[in-house]
Amino acid sequence: MKLRAVLADDHPFVLLGVRSALAAAGDIEVVGEACNASELFTLLDTVNCDVVVTDLTMPEPAGNAEDGLRLVRRLRRDWPELRVVVLTSIANVAILRAVMHTGVMAMLRKSEPMDDLADAVRGAGRGRAWLSPSIQHELAAGDLGIGTPLPRLTPRESEVIRKFVSGNTITEIARTLERDVRTVSRQKRDAMAKLGVSNDAGLFAFVRAHGLI
Repeated sequence: MKLRAVLADDHPFVLLGVRSALAAAGDIEVVGEACNASELFTLLDTVNCDVVVTDLTMPEPAGNAEDGLRLVRRLRRDWPELRVVVLTSIANVAILRAVMHTGVMAMLRKSEPMDDLADAVRGAGRGRAWLSPSIQHELAAGDLGIGTPLPRLTPRESEVIRKFVSGNTITEIARTLERDVRTVSRQKRDAMAKLGVSNDAGLFAFVRAHGLI
């Protein structure tokens, strides 16, 4: 069964490029398109989908400004089961960090190659966080500041984080390490607190940017 995706962007050529990239993947079906937030919300009320790929800034004909953080927050509030992938031109680290903390699954820049888009959408559909390399680096550097010493994790916390970022689930890690699932979950949570990240996307960004794997 193909992964169902809805696209939202106010630039027709961007929509065309995204549609083409996802169609080439073979296992992703575009089931709807919108050119602003209002159209997107209306579409999501009528179309069943698994993932939405959306821009952050899409001007409304009536001048309404339900975009940016308001857009992703409403998506997370009204469609909590929907996986959100953000495709944006915004370079402001504070905004990107705020968007990430809403619980979006992936973020990519429009200026970067679209080769990874299908992987990001596919991963989002499976609950896997994904960030483009440049966003990973900027978010991680912004969290600690360049040259700031990295927090020290215990050997067990480091082991759990390495396995999780490598693609293992908490249940798989517990089975491999012969630990209780609750113990592994707590070790992951404690490590994230030490690293100053609040969700899986932030964890992926921090770990990869600082070469901890």
